[in-house]
Amino acid sequence: MVLEACMIVIDNSEFMRNGDFQPTRFGAQSDAVSSIFQTKVDSNPENTVGVMTMAGKAPEVLVTPTQDIGKILSALHNTRLGGEADIATGIQVAQLALKHRPNKSQRQRIVVFVGSPVNADEKSLVKLGKKLKKNNIAIDIVNFGEEEENQTKLEEFVKATDSSNNSHLVSVPPGPHLLSDFIFASPMLEGDGAAPRGGFGAGDDFAMDPNMDPELAEALRLSLAEERAREAAVAAAAVSTGEPAITSTQPITPAPPETMDEDELMLQQALALSQSERGPEDHEGDVHMGDEAPASAAEGEEDEEEAIRLAIEMSLKENKEKEEHGPTREEHKS
Repeated sequence: MVLEACMIVIDNSEFMRNGDFQPTRFGAQSDAVSSIFQTKVDSNPENTVGVMTMAGKAPEVLVTPTQDIGKILSALHNTRLGGEADIATGIQVAQLALKHRPNKSQRQRIVVFVGSPVNADEKSLVKLGKKLKKNNIAIDIVNFGEEEENQTKLEEFVKATDSSNNSHLVSVPPGPHLLSDFIFASPMLEGDGAAPRGGFGAGDDFAMDPNMDPELAEALRLSLAEERAREAAVAAAAVSTGEPAITSTQPITPAPPETMDEDELMLQQALALSQSERGPEDHEGDVHMGDEAPASAAEGEEDEEEAIRLAIEMSLKENKEKEEHGPTREEHKS
């Protein structure tokens, strides 16, 4: 199978709150990202996948290419929505992240989820596509939500990038279906050993035609969605109980200044900035993905979780002391 390093660029703009995909555009996107990740990693044990955002104050690398699904799920869970997506800058930062991949024998691929209007003009996208093609970087674009408005621009962009049919555009209309259904029915993942199927996402055991039994197909879809939500909750809980924060696992070594043009130098600085820890002021006014409660309520939940964690630790400590020293004097009296 193809040996590949892949960066998935997700849309975290305000448009991702829309509910024309279930449960929201962002929720549908997260489900598709986990499906793509699992397919890529399963197809070759040396494949790696990273995730970054392209909206907000600036594109931000959340996870450099990795094989750890937990880091991907946690990054998606902690992603904040806001601002407008900058597809051109996001792709250039992803290109820079792939350039510094540890395994240079891996092919390079960028997967972009576009769920908001593309703010770049067609001419600049074509120019960017030719640059990607020159650098042997393939591109896959999942166009959803605003697919009619973006279709022409993205088609020209993919045409400019494509080399021997290694780049694809998947356009998905609104509806109750999963994005992963359309992705697996397209040629996008064929090189990763994922044959087109009735599709409920990567790694499922329900390869069936949903037209044969629509009710069963819908039940299986809901079951898979619940399982993925559970996995995301487990990953998020691990982070809240003291697991290492999501940071880049691979240091990115800057190229020598004399080998970099002005654009690449600026992208290098943007990438380094996105990898540094952001202070609380950076998130002022942001709203967490899926959160409807005010910040004070979220803080209260964190305090409650911390109290529960401390209570469990004290309980375990007391049990250990009892095992080592026997029952206390009060316990003897009782």
